Amino acid sequence: MARTARKNPVDAVFSVVTAVASFTVVILIVAILYELIRQSSPAMARFGIGKFLATTDWDPVKESFGALTNIYGTAITTVLSLMIAMPVAIGVAIFVTEIAPNFLKGPIGAAIELLAAIPSIIYGMWGLFTLSPIMSAYIEPFLKKTFGALPFVGVLFQGTPLGIDILTASVILSIMIIPFTASISGTPLISLPRW
Repeated sequence: MARTARKNPVDAVFSVVTAVASFTVVILIVAILYELIRQSSPAMARFGIGKFLATTDWDPVKESFGALTNIYGTAITTVLSLMIAMPVAIGVAIFVTEIAPNFLKGPIGAAIELLAAIPSIIYGMWGLFTLSPIMSAYIEPFLKKTFGALPFVGVLFQGTPLGIDILTASVILSIMIIPFTASISGTPLISLPRW
């Protein structure tokens, strides 16, 4: 006669707690989405969601608002920062897990964790006061002279190099995400079998 396995009461309580926590997260996300739509519905009804997403003007006096410039800038900055950060972060992860001697793995790993703990406002202020002048004086003029004539890449270097632009924002954002990406990329590499 087969005995039915009895579930440990601690496991049953843990299962219930994790299920409630999971459903709470889903409910909170739905509630936030609902509240965002409810609070923005007067503006969407008055100005129109299509016009808001498809126009670039932002004139509070004429009550004409368009977010296309901000959406485009966010998308381009994100793509550029990922293009910069991903190879560097994966290279750091490979170096730490596969190449670095054992006495360096600890200090480099700790440094990566410390960089990940720096608040983003600190990176932003560093970028504004330190990186931006360097970009405007040295890096952007060189890139404009070197790559400015290329069809798609040249668009990034048009105009006067001020250092407060999409390229600088992408570099700052890539520096911000390198520690997280290196840490996340290193975890699967550690679990790979050694040959």
